[in-house]
Amino acid sequence: MYDFANTSYSVIVITVVYAIYFKEYIVSDFTVSFGSWARNPGDFLWGLGGSVSMAIVALSSPVMGAIADYSNRKKYFLFVYTIVCILATASLYFLKPGMIVQGLLLFIIGNLGFEGALVFYNGFLPQISRPENIGKISGYGFAVGYVGSLISLLIALPYASEAFALNDLSLVRPTFVWAALFFLTFSIPFFTLVKEKIVYETDTNKNYIKAGYQRTVQTLKRVRDFPEITKFLLAYFIYIDGVNTVIYFSGIFASTTLGFTVREVIQFFAIVQSSAISGSYVFGYLTDKFGPKKTIIITLCLWIIVTMGAFVAYDVVTFYIVGLIAGIAMGSSQSASRALMGRLIPNGMEAEFYGFYALMGKFSSILGPLLFGVVSTITGNQRYAILSLLLFFLTGLILLSRVDERVTYKNMTL
Repeated sequence: MYDFANTSYSVIVITVVYAIYFKEYIVSDFTVSFGSWARNPGDFLWGLGGSVSMAIVALSSPVMGAIADYSNRKKYFLFVYTIVCILATASLYFLKPGMIVQGLLLFIIGNLGFEGALVFYNGFLPQISRPENIGKISGYGFAVGYVGSLISLLIALPYASEAFALNDLSLVRPTFVWAALFFLTFSIPFFTLVKEKIVYETDTNKNYIKAGYQRTVQTLKRVRDFPEITKFLLAYFIYIDGVNTVIYFSGIFASTTLGFTVREVIQFFAIVQSSAISGSYVFGYLTDKFGPKKTIIITLCLWIIVTMGAFVAYDVVTFYIVGLIAGIAMGSSQSASRALMGRLIPNGMEAEFYGFYALMGKFSSILGPLLFGVVSTITGNQRYAILSLLLFFLTGLILLSRVDERVTYKNMTL
């Protein structure tokens, strides 16, 4: 249910509605000029916002994860970050044209809450599953999440249709409030029903910030004891950057390069969600049957096809085909990665190691959106920016091939 809830933010704010709203309504016709060279900085600013928020999460997540483990308070931190995201999302309603700084700050705060919450949420996966079904449960989570995305898009569609009919993008603002309410309402079952396992005896006299920092430093020093985790995180660092960049810019690409209206973008992503739902479900099963490493390799091959397909897509049909393949790859690559990490990490260090998992995923995501924004702004062509993502998927594929998924550190003495 938490996966079902939080995707309302990711699809409405990051991927579709707010991404287009920010560039075309808030930034609008604002340009940056250097002599005869003039460009709209919308892509660059959007990529910058994603990069800054990811940097904050990346730098804080290992320590925060260690604090959550040591104090047995993963659920508490998850709740705080969730509320931050919900409030920031609802506040987007009040933005007007020209409020670029405010729009960027609210996006950074909301994304900080959303991405930061996942550090603690992912830490529950090994606690509520067994090694033999962790891939299936992770896949189910993403599948249900894409159902939430689909419903969120259907809620947004009437507002987008009205905005298109009246040529007034401000009419999509209520979708931000709906996304916040959706996130709030459907996250309640997790906070009320899921119990957190007590791993450490809590000492109320401890300074948890200091203890969290010390545990993080200790884990960094011991990283050579976890060579397969290290190799996987390096591969993940590279390929998830490409995945996150596609998520950040796919809506803007459809709008700017292919001329989709907001209504058409929502309709497109509503259809893509169906392939994402089936992809997450089927690949969750494949993860348990064939192993997460082979599953990730398959998804990376799909991402390479998606990248090349988007570069040559000049018509709606081709882009829809590319989008359906991307939908299959999106949930399955994230789900299998989460499952592989869950298989490798030692018991009792879930949030801390998922903090490092977030460190790789978020810190790597500083480069991708920024690179896309820079290439797009300099060349004035988003197709070249899309093509640059091939580097991430090919390199990640090579590095992942070096990981031995048969190794586990579950019973290692901490």
